[in-house]
Amino acid sequence: MIKSNFKIALILIMILQFGSSVFAQEKLSLTVEQAIEIGLQNSKSLHSSLMKVRSAEAKTKEINASRLPSLKLSAAYRKLSEVDPFSVTTPFGKFEISPTILDNYVTQLSLLQPLFTGFRMTSSSEIAEQSSNAASEEFNKDKNELIFNIRNAYWSLFKAIKQKKVMDENVQMVKAHLDDAENLFKVGMLTQNDLLKLEIQLSDIMFRQIDAENAVQLSTAALNSVLNIPLDTGIEIATSINYITKEYEELNKLIGKAIENRAELKAADYRVKASQASVTLSKSSWYPQVSLYGNYYYSKPNQRILPTKNEFKDTWDAGINLSMNIWDWFTTSHQTEQAEAQLAQAVDAAGLIKDAIALEVTQNYLNFYQSKRKIEISEKSVKQAEESMRITSEKFKNGLALSSDVIDAETALSTAKMNFANSVVDYELAKARLERSIGK
Repeated sequence: MIKSNFKIALILIMILQFGSSVFAQEKLSLTVEQAIEIGLQNSKSLHSSLMKVRSAEAKTKEINASRLPSLKLSAAYRKLSEVDPFSVTTPFGKFEISPTILDNYVTQLSLLQPLFTGFRMTSSSEIAEQSSNAASEEFNKDKNELIFNIRNAYWSLFKAIKQKKVMDENVQMVKAHLDDAENLFKVGMLTQNDLLKLEIQLSDIMFRQIDAENAVQLSTAALNSVLNIPLDTGIEIATSINYITKEYEELNKLIGKAIENRAELKAADYRVKASQASVTLSKSSWYPQVSLYGNYYYSKPNQRILPTKNEFKDTWDAGINLSMNIWDWFTTSHQTEQAEAQLAQAVDAAGLIKDAIALEVTQNYLNFYQSKRKIEISEKSVKQAEESMRITSEKFKNGLALSSDVIDAETALSTAKMNFANSVVDYELAKARLERSIGK
């Protein structure tokens, strides 16, 4: 039964290794910086965020353009039905006063310049500008989030590769111990039960080796997905982690930096300013609207010229227009109340973001120093486990230790190496999270 399981495990590993070679037909060696560059270039979500910025900028230009003089040209042709011309009969005969002209042509050039709009134009421009600023900060936030996601996927793949390497080393180590055990069994220095224990352990580790291989493939696909490249692209990690101790300022100072630097809080502040401008805009109907206008007409016939003639004539007019809303059943008041309520919501939203940032920085700060301590402990554990493994192996070769002792030592060493690999990557990710949370 044990031999059968052992053969099945070997077959599964061969199949998985073959699948992995097919999976990695294209090998792409990447540093974390190169991965970030590719991800930024290929991201559809980041491009969509950039288009929101472009749209907001165009909206600002549109609003500002409405404050400038506008010039419009219009032309029309009209065919009239036949009617009797207006005429007057006198003792001297019948005189036609207004002849009937059936074909009418009108050309008009109009100039309009708003002079005072009750701060409507100014407020609209301020809203558009602050909204554009908010969109820009949201783009920065999306960019920072994408960079962190790429780093996270990159180091997750790094961790999976390290874990697979540990499992591969464990398989080789257990195979070597199994060879020693078979030799001891042949000379009667080891029982069959002890030999079977090592074979079971090898089978178990080989199955875990399959899981580790699968984890590498899944992590590779996850990184390819965030980079927006084909999922079957093989990734070769070209960046190694050099554990360097880093210290940060005290927590309160980091929270202050985060509040100063975080893009989402800046975007929320711009939305507050836009809401303040919206309150001013809603009050604009209380004020008169004043504009300057001018028109140039070139028509046939021109209605201002008498007697009417079937020929083109030009005329013009200019003036100042004033309009004011006298009574609107408190519509302006209700609009102002809505704008003020929305302003309060924007202020509350900014406050919630500020509180969330403070909590996030605190959590990441504590996790960073926790991951730092874990590295120190796990590094020491690896050295202890390696020494224990060395001593136990020597005793086992000399028939002074049981197979269960070897299994325990191997398990302890495997766990120690796995913990160390995980702690180093977790430290790198914790550092990335903390720096992201303070706005770097």
